[in-house]
Amino acid sequence: MTPASDRAAAAAGAAAHVDWRSAVWGQFGAAIDSLERAIDACPDDLWGDRSRNPEYWYLVYHTLFWLDYYASDGEEGFAPPPPFTLAEMDPAGVLPDRVYTKDEMRGYLEHGREKLRERTAAMTDEGACAPRRLGGSNHGCELELLLYNLRHVQHHTAQLNLILRQVIDSAPGWVGKTKRPLRDAS
Repeated sequence: MTPASDRAAAAAGAAAHVDWRSAVWGQFGAAIDSLERAIDACPDDLWGDRSRNPEYWYLVYHTLFWLDYYASDGEEGFAPPPPFTLAEMDPAGVLPDRVYTKDEMRGYLEHGREKLRERTAAMTDEGACAPRRLGGSNHGCELELLLYNLRHVQHHTAQLNLILRQVIDSAPGWVGKTKRPLRDAS
């Protein structure tokens, strides 16, 4: 073997041992951290402004609801934690009957973060390739649904940051990777 082939073989062996769960979590966790920063950066008068379309608080709620749902085993038995309801699934697009507070949203964010972290940590290589249907839609496989969920969180977080930039000329900075480990150090 030549030194170049030795390096190539070592790189291929290292690639085979990459913990893809930690890599995916590092990025998904960063998206959730970015959403949390957007919640924290929003001034109170913008948060509850019912005249805006879209309403800032509602974009946060919508993002958290679907984060929770897509991290669930299925539609049957799914229920968001109180005070949230299943109204978000109403095809008529009915908004919740009140503005949810930042503290309520932070609690829901933490719920979704932990649910997703546990689901990602428990995912096996075989499970990642398993077919996944949710709410009558075919999402390909488990890993594809996880990435779809990540993109959804990123999409709405970008909307929130754009609104912040337009209204207060400031938005939270980039989060490159979450600082929260996939697994507890215990």
